[in-house]
Amino acid sequence: MRKIVVAIDGPAASGKSTVSKAVAKELGFTYIDTGAMYRAFTEYVLRKGVNPEDEAACVKLIPEVTIDLYPDGKVMCSGKDVTREIREPHVSGNVSYIASYKDIRLALVELQRKMADKQSVVMDGRDIGTYVLPNADVKIYQIASVEERAKRRFLENQEKGIPCTLEDVIADVEKRDRIDSSRAFAPLKPAADSILLDTSKLSIEETRAKVLEIIREKTGI
Repeated sequence: MRKIVVAIDGPAASGKSTVSKAVAKELGFTYIDTGAMYRAFTEYVLRKGVNPEDEAACVKLIPEVTIDLYPDGKVMCSGKDVTREIREPHVSGNVSYIASYKDIRLALVELQRKMADKQSVVMDGRDIGTYVLPNADVKIYQIASVEERAKRRFLENQEKGIPCTLEDVIADVEKRDRIDSSRAFAPLKPAADSILLDTSKLSIEETRAKVLEIIREKTGI
């Protein structure tokens, strides 16, 4: 089968990662969670005691950072397993700063493009269809209301034993939307040729089925 590249974008907690992972498994594609890469970088910044709002100081860390993603979901960053840490509130609350810095994005985008060059992939993030993989075979932009996205993230955190309140999660989602959409370099927005998919009233399984339907219609697989 020919190499197929699927780009799934959307705001924080819109269900991209869960659905992308399931779709990639169904199709036998490699799943690339770009959000986990930015979270890993953020965890490293915090680990080093650097202020995540200090762009120059964060950019200086680029040569020190190595990020590896594994099929089982494990994320390694500069020799440390950060799979759990990258989902903690202190990382979630700062990742949009790190993701807004052009030099950090360029470094990670280069890595993401190399991954997609080698194999069929489902890659999710904020700017996959618009910037990282503008020639992707399929582009989907998932949306959902702030309230629905915050509720999903809150329940997800509860299942993982991560302490938080629903109010805190709502505030975090709104902040991330604001930063992601207003950043100067590669802001969050749907690609002109992306298919909009509102998941507010869809279950994970319904969303997975719809995404698979779109991919099969667009590619003929």
